[in-house]
Amino acid sequence: MRFFSDNAAAVCPEVMAALAAANSLDTAYDGDRWSQRLDTVFSDLFETQVSALWVATGTAANALALAALCPPWGSVVCHRDAHIQNDECGAPEFYTHGAKLLLGEGTGAKLTPGTVRGLLDTIRNDVHQAQPAAISITNATEYGLVYTPDEVAALGALARERGLALHMDGARFANAVVRLGCPVADITWKAGVDALSFGFAKNGGMSAEVLIFFGERHRQETLYRRKRAGHLLSKGRFMAAQVLAMLENDVWLRNARAANDAAARLAAAAGERLVLPVEANEVFLRVSPAEAKSLRDQGFDFYDWGVGEARLVTSWDSDRQAVDRLAEAIAAL
Repeated sequence: MRFFSDNAAAVCPEVMAALAAANSLDTAYDGDRWSQRLDTVFSDLFETQVSALWVATGTAANALALAALCPPWGSVVCHRDAHIQNDECGAPEFYTHGAKLLLGEGTGAKLTPGTVRGLLDTIRNDVHQAQPAAISITNATEYGLVYTPDEVAALGALARERGLALHMDGARFANAVVRLGCPVADITWKAGVDALSFGFAKNGGMSAEVLIFFGERHRQETLYRRKRAGHLLSKGRFMAAQVLAMLENDVWLRNARAANDAAARLAAAAGERLVLPVEANEVFLRVSPAEAKSLRDQGFDFYDWGVGEARLVTSWDSDRQAVDRLAEAIAAL
């Protein structure tokens, strides 16, 4: 009964079927008929012209996006707990050829305009300091909180005021969309987002993520960066086929809804043990070491997360009986 990461979930059946269907002769790299459909399909989804490039990992999507938005001498504002800061082994700095990350604070790994403005105001406009070029936020955040359209728009307005780009790490973008129930345009380009890392692997995909640029501005240079980074797969049709299968019939939303619903059942059992509200598919609990051991002794697998805290992550395929058993075990602590 594993609740340690949605990265460990199974591949959903629609993706497996799409991979089998794509297993035939076609053009290499991204010239195949599946890859050639991505711009149109995502433009329809977002109700505006986008450039959609598949990559194999979320780290690559984030790092390639920031390389397009920030020069080597620049800096990117992000939360102190952001994935690009703590969990990507310096990939953003590597792909940008040395750009600096400016770290902000905020409850539940969320940035606010006030926090960002305070960081920006510490940077002098001179050659001795890395000049801010972008803001990066995560939706849903590393603590499972969701930025609303108004919250994203407030950061987008600040970015425009200061001449910065806005990037959104959407490793769990589907979970945020399901929580908000709003059009995807409202929390992306209409709110000022320039680039989105659209996650699929955590939501039932096998290996595919998509880097979305709103407009054509960064497409061509990123094609070269993607190749140079080793992310231009020879049989790219298998990447695109996964994504198209999940977008068709809103499988991506169905999967995220299942994961969010499972997390909500755990949250209801946790009561005052919750560290933060549960808004997506991550649950953070206050537990003592003895209580954590008790849960593990009953067969539940999860991450310790800070002192006296545990992180539980549900997935599109979380077994309902296992979720209910964990809920009962939490309530009984």
